[in-house]
Amino acid sequence: MEIFDIAILGGGMLGSAIGWGCASRGAHVAVLDGGDVALRAARGNFGLIWSQSKGDGAPSYAGWTRDALAAWPALAETLSGFAGRDIGYRAQGGLVFCLGEEELEARRAFVNRMHNQGASDLRLLSRAALLDLMPSCKLGPDVLGASFQPQDGHINPLMVLRGFHAGLAAAGAAHLPGADVVQIERDAHFKIHRADGTAVQATKLVVAAGLGTQRLATMIGLDVPVRPVRGQNIVTERLPPMLPLPASALRQTIDGTVQIGITNEDDGDPEPRTRVMNLSTMAARAVRILPSLAQAHSLRSWGALRPMTPDKLPAYAQSDTHPGAFVAVCHSAVTLAAQHAGPLAEGILAGRLPDAVAAFHPRRFHV
Repeated sequence: MEIFDIAILGGGMLGSAIGWGCASRGAHVAVLDGGDVALRAARGNFGLIWSQSKGDGAPSYAGWTRDALAAWPALAETLSGFAGRDIGYRAQGGLVFCLGEEELEARRAFVNRMHNQGASDLRLLSRAALLDLMPSCKLGPDVLGASFQPQDGHINPLMVLRGFHAGLAAAGAAHLPGADVVQIERDAHFKIHRADGTAVQATKLVVAAGLGTQRLATMIGLDVPVRPVRGQNIVTERLPPMLPLPASALRQTIDGTVQIGITNEDDGDPEPRTRVMNLSTMAARAVRILPSLAQAHSLRSWGALRPMTPDKLPAYAQSDTHPGAFVAVCHSAVTLAAQHAGPLAEGILAGRLPDAVAAFHPRRFHV
């Protein structure tokens, strides 16, 4: 039986980034994937490359995110080449709009708090400053200001995933979709048994299976609590340019469509369903920001599930009981993709995770 250097359990955004990062450095990689039936968080990702709302009270997360943003330009160029088209990476800054005085004051307090934690580039813009920044943007009267982070941006997450998958193929990785993992054995190598009766052997393995992470992590001696948090999205028809910068829950893509989102429904429901009440609330807020959207046609709406840890931060670890077995899970796999394909993959190849992720060990959930 063929023995791979590394088996990645999960072919979504996180697993594909780690797998490509390892394969592009010469490792013989197998990606075990659920295929098209998998509940991919990438399908519901809003597409932001985002730092301004992350890291409050968690400096390690803030630093990990900032480093990811710094590495994204080079990664975007590489992935566009693999995908065969522009993956939509734009990083001219990002906004969080404030509707009314209460939201403005809450955002002001947040910006001040983040300044005290080292986020010196994040700033609060008045309505007048917003109009100076985007003179062609017709904002609604309820928009009183916004926070602005000049390093933030956005991307097409499905094209990112396509780029990683094409990069895996170019690096000679094996993509093995369509069957769940049912057992992991450890002898001279890891032997990964699948529901279709096949097995894969590898010297190392990485559990990066999103909502399936908790079940698989127990097979390598790790307890990593993960729950589903639903997000819903709306996308409109193609429209004339109206929003030059992406915002939290509102962005215009390079194709001209406007994407509206995204909910955080932490209700324990394991289905990626949509709900009219939530969609209408999202749409109403978007129209308050950009009144011209009231005339736009909605083309489709959808829901997806994010894998969320109890404190909403990533979790990375190597197993003490199964050396050479690693776990990785996060809800921000697009923003952090450059880190997962870079230093995290390098650490897995070396057999030691980077010091930058030491704070994200899942043992913190059991103290």
